[in-house]
Amino acid sequence: MRHRRKTVKLQRPTAHRKAMLANLTCSLIEHGRIKTTLAKAKALRPIVERMVTLGKRNTLHTRRRSISLLGSSQLAQRSTKTLFEKIAPASTDRQGGYTRITKLGQRQSDSAPMAFIEWVDVPHASDAEEIDLGDES
Repeated sequence: MRHRRKTVKLQRPTAHRKAMLANLTCSLIEHGRIKTTLAKAKALRPIVERMVTLGKRNTLHTRRRSISLLGSSQLAQRSTKTLFEKIAPASTDRQGGYTRITKLGQRQSDSAPMAFIEWVDVPHASDAEEIDLGDES
């Protein structure tokens, strides 16, 4: 039985899955809106919402925790700074539901269901600047 087992494995080993979700989180924080598969977007949502909750507290401990979850690269540190300075303050009055998933249809190459995941409160860049992370042909 699968009682209390929420982890979506995405057919990847644990280390690969954690690294992929950390990279997707950094990309969402950096670009405001990303295009990926529906399964990855649904797996990413709880992680990103937990990060915004950390950002709303804005203490040294929560900053260090977010860097430890995202990794210690320059991109992760830049994303943490953006999260704590722009995204979390825009969501202070919201009690959850910081992201929106919009279904797009199927990818041409392998018919994988695609989706946008974006912030609800933070305005994103124009459609010309959106990042596409779903094409793994």
